[in-house]
Amino acid sequence: MPGLLGSASIQLLLARPPARLVDSAMPSTLPSLLCLGLYLSLRAGAQNQTLSKPLIWAEPSFMVPNGASVFVWCQGTHRAIEYQLHFEGLITLERPNAPGMTNKVKFSIQPMTSSTATQYTCFYRTGELWSEPSDPLDLVITGMYDRPTLSVHPGPEVLPGENVTFSCHLETATTTFFLHKEGMASRPWRRVSNSPAAFSMGPVTTAHRGTYKCFGSYNEHMWSFPSEPVTLLVTGDAGVADLASTGQPPSPDSWELHWSTTKKGLRKDLIPWDYTAENLFRVGLGLLVLVALMCLLAHTRLLRKKTKRASSQERRRRYRWQGALDE
Repeated sequence: MPGLLGSASIQLLLARPPARLVDSAMPSTLPSLLCLGLYLSLRAGAQNQTLSKPLIWAEPSFMVPNGASVFVWCQGTHRAIEYQLHFEGLITLERPNAPGMTNKVKFSIQPMTSSTATQYTCFYRTGELWSEPSDPLDLVITGMYDRPTLSVHPGPEVLPGENVTFSCHLETATTTFFLHKEGMASRPWRRVSNSPAAFSMGPVTTAHRGTYKCFGSYNEHMWSFPSEPVTLLVTGDAGVADLASTGQPPSPDSWELHWSTTKKGLRKDLIPWDYTAENLFRVGLGLLVLVALMCLLAHTRLLRKKTKRASSQERRRRYRWQGALDE
């Protein structure tokens, strides 16, 4: 009976899996999982970063005579190390001459041709992260068709509150006309009409006074020569507020394309991603993982000590059973 009991006990002990292998398998996987979680969280944080979109404008103007040159400026941040200008599926690269000292670059387009008269957007890069695209900028080439004639009715000098009509006539057949008031903040007015095209305004205020030119067009980005300028004078004071300081007066038909012809009012620098908060987050997460790894290491050592103690006790039990069997 003791021999049978001893044999069964020995077989049971031998059949049991080693406690050391079972206990140590789980702790060894936890550090790997924590490191993987840290990597994924940092990668997701980097992907969620967004940079402010840059500003774009043309100098000296978005209207460029055929064969002339124009500069397209792109303003990002002082952290930017590279800029890209996109147009018609093409990409042009430009790097700051003194990185960290300037927040904008200029792209030279010369000479202006029908193939470069199109819509432009720009981007900038800090490290491996690219910004959102800028607002679009439309460049127009002028001098592609005959020169139209421009007149104003009832005359170039009117009183506040009166209505005026600009008429743009082009001998060459076209149905698209543009009226442009000279000035940095002005936008062209578009009219789809048979010649002559009528641009009605009123009641006028002192904000309407200025110099006007008109263009004919067969393509949104290719215009005729400009007409001879016509200056509108709004004289007297009928108690109508002067809107000149608030921008262009309401247009008869505004164009949907995008102009940015001046850098007036541009910000000194765009608002970059808050790298301080991002770095604090990464440091805190790294410390948390470090503490967790230290705890796991201490736990693993404790398990090893317990396993060694259990193994020693197990060997003593086997020796006792072996001694009992020998007897």
